[in-house]
Amino acid sequence: MADKISAQMVKDLRDQTGAGMMECKKALQEAEGDMAKAELILVTRGLKKAQKSASRTAAEGVILVQSNTTFSSMCEINCETDFVARDENFNGFCNLVISTILEQKISDVEALAQCQIAGESIEEKRQNLVAKIGENVQIRRINNIVINPGFVVGGYIHRGRIGVQAVLKGGDEALAKDLAMHIAAMNPQYIDSSEMPEERVAEQKAYLLEQEQSSGKPANVIEKIVEGKLAKVLNEFCLMGQPFFKDPDLTIAALLKKNGAEMVEFIRYEVGEGIEVKKANFADEVMAQARGNNA
Repeated sequence: MADKISAQMVKDLRDQTGAGMMECKKALQEAEGDMAKAELILVTRGLKKAQKSASRTAAEGVILVQSNTTFSSMCEINCETDFVARDENFNGFCNLVISTILEQKISDVEALAQCQIAGESIEEKRQNLVAKIGENVQIRRINNIVINPGFVVGGYIHRGRIGVQAVLKGGDEALAKDLAMHIAAMNPQYIDSSEMPEERVAEQKAYLLEQEQSSGKPANVIEKIVEGKLAKVLNEFCLMGQPFFKDPDLTIAALLKKNGAEMVEFIRYEVGEGIEVKKANFADEVMAQARGNNA
């Protein structure tokens, strides 16, 4: 049977499916040289691989941002390893996804999965990619911003792992980009302290009070010290009070005032944040495998 399978047939099947050379050869042998049957075999195997991979945690990947004059899109796409996050096939899929989100203004992951590109849905392309690279791939989240007149959106990606959209009223694209870079680096939780939940402020104050109460200082002195330290802590959490990363003598609030701009909102994505990754125990895996072999 093997002599019926030529190198050209294997190459043609690989060009059509993107599968590995050995997988193509095996599929052609199983199909007795029938190209259509071999392609169906590869598709079936690919779907099985995709189903098997779907249960594995995907906490690596990339953040992507694309914008035009009226719209800005950001998304996170996950894989299992940082090696695949650098793979050209994975990145080609990611670039297709973010372009589709921007062009079609899609804000829902489920709706995105059904989008048709050249006769194939995004979900089908995702499954084919999983079959090809052998890792779970998931489109995790999307954020879109409509850029209204008088507003500016600055987008920034840091090494593919952190993405920011910073929305300003007034100012210009250069300022918005600088602020997006600052937010990526400094990771503020809120724009200013008015956005910070009261319970979180109370927790920080209680913690600082506990630290100072053993000092033996009068209560009114302790209160002033705590208020000063609390203001400093809140500035670390909140964008407005942070020193601008390009000019530490200038707070973000002062920078915005200087440029006649107002911070409307910011969105910051970091690859894998909030995903619980189960750490494998190598010793347990070896023992489990040994028990399985002895069964």
